[in-house]
Amino acid sequence: MGKAAVTTAVVCAAAACAVAALVVRYRMRSSGRWARVAALLKELEERCATPVGKLRQVADAMAVEMHAGLASEGGSKLKMLISYVNNLPTGEETGLFYALDLGGTNFRVLRVQLGGKERHVLKQEFEEVSIPPLLMVGGSDELFDFIASALAKFVASEGEDFHLPVGRQREIGFTFSFPVRQTSIASGTLIKWTKGFNIDETVGEDVVAELTRAIERQGLDMRVSALINDTVGTLAGGRYHDNDVVAAVILGTGTNAAYVERAHAIPKWHGLLPKSGEMVINMEWGNFRSSHLPLTDYDQALDNESLNPSEQIFEKLISGMYLGEILRRVLLRLAKEASLFGDSVPPKLEIPFMLRTPVMSAMHHDTSPDLKVVGAKLKDLLGIPNTSLKARKVVVQICDIVARRGARLAAAGVAGILKKVGRDTAVKGGESVPRTVVAMDGGLYEHYTIFRECLQATFEEMLGAEAAASVVIKLANDGSGIGAALLAASHSQYRELEQS
Repeated sequence: MGKAAVTTAVVCAAAACAVAALVVRYRMRSSGRWARVAALLKELEERCATPVGKLRQVADAMAVEMHAGLASEGGSKLKMLISYVNNLPTGEETGLFYALDLGGTNFRVLRVQLGGKERHVLKQEFEEVSIPPLLMVGGSDELFDFIASALAKFVASEGEDFHLPVGRQREIGFTFSFPVRQTSIASGTLIKWTKGFNIDETVGEDVVAELTRAIERQGLDMRVSALINDTVGTLAGGRYHDNDVVAAVILGTGTNAAYVERAHAIPKWHGLLPKSGEMVINMEWGNFRSSHLPLTDYDQALDNESLNPSEQIFEKLISGMYLGEILRRVLLRLAKEASLFGDSVPPKLEIPFMLRTPVMSAMHHDTSPDLKVVGAKLKDLLGIPNTSLKARKVVVQICDIVARRGARLAAAGVAGILKKVGRDTAVKGGESVPRTVVAMDGGLYEHYTIFRECLQATFEEMLGAEAAASVVIKLANDGSGIGAALLAASHSQYRELEQS
C-alpha cells in the first residue's frame, strides 16, 4: 500500500471514529435528555395525583367550609352568598318576561313568552350588543344609558307573538356578573368592577337603582324583578326543566357553584324565613382552598404571579382560564431543563397565557397515529417547526395529567355539595335518597370531552354505583339568559295574584 493510501485510510479511520464518538455522545445526550423528561413527568404525575381517598378529603373539606361560610360572614374562604332567590321556577310560570345579561364587553337582551306547565317556553328572542370601550371606563350614567337605550330598542321590536296582559308592567331579570353585595332579590351594591370595566362612581352603588333610573330616562315602563349572577341563573334554568335540580356548576373560563339550601340551615340569615323554606346560595367556590388540594410548583408560581395571589386557588386548578397556562409552564420547564424541543427554548413558550385551554383540548383529543394536530398547534402557535413523535406524545401526556386532575377535583367539589345537603348516599334514615340533578354549564364542560367524561367517571367512583345511580349531571345551556327571565317570572310582583 502506498504512502498516500495509508494516509487516506488513517484519515478515514479517524473520521469514522470521530463520527462514531459523536453518535455515542448524541445517543448518551439524547438518552440523558429523555431520562430527564421522564423524571419531570413522573414528578408531575405524583404531585397531581388524585386517588379517591384524597378526593374524599377534598369533598369533606368543601362541606366543612360550606358550613363555616353559612355560619358567619367571613367565616370561610367560601363566601356562601345569600342570593335572596327563594322561589325557583316551577314550570307553571306564564307571561312575557325580559332578561338583561351583563357579564363582559358584550351584553345580551332577551325576551321569552312562557306558556305554563304544558307549553313551557312558547317563544324567545335575543340580541347581543357590544359595549364601546370608552363607556367601560367613563361615567356610570353613560354606561347605563347605553344599556337602557339598547333595551328600549329591543322592547320596541316586540312582535305580535309576545303578549303582555293589559295593565301590567314589563318585568326583567338582571344578570350582573360582577362582585355584588346583594341586599334583596332586586338590589345589590357593586363591590368592584372586573373584566376591563373601571367606573369608580358606580362602586358602592345599587346597580339595580342605576339601571332603573336609566330605564326611566328612556321613558320605558319596566321593573327589575330579580338581580342574579350567572350560576344562580343556571340553577333556575335547570330547575325550570327538571324539578330535581338542586345545584348548578359553571365550568368555563371561570368556575362557580350554587345550590338550594334549607333556609333554617343558614345561621347568618337574620330575616324572616321564606315561605318556601329554601334559599339559593351562591358559593363562589372558585375561592375554595384546602391542604388536601394537590398543588405543584407550577401552580404556586402561577398563583404568585397572578393578579390575585392566594385567591381563587380552586379556580386556578380546574377552570378553562388556567389549564392551558399550567400546560405552558410544564412545557417551558421541559424545554429549559430537558431540551424537549431541541437545544433552544422556543421564545413564544415564555409568553404567559400563550397556550389557551381550547388549544390544549384540541391536542389532548388528537387520535391521529402521528399526532399531527399536536404538531400543527406547536408549529403554528409556538413556532416549533419540527417536533418528534416522542415529544408530541409527551405533550399529550401532560394535557392528560393536568386535565384529569382538574376534572377529578371538580367532581370532588360537587360531591362536597351533595354531602352538605345529604344527597351523597343511596339511603338516608332507612329511606332511599330522591333523584338528584346537578345542572352544568360552561364551555370547558361542554366542549372538552375528556374533561367531561373524566368528571362523570370520578363522580361515580367517589359515590359508589348505588348512590351515583340516583344522581344525574346534566348539561344546561344559557342559564345567564333564560334563567334570569325565569327568575323575573318566579319573583314577579303579580305572582301572588296568579296563585290566588
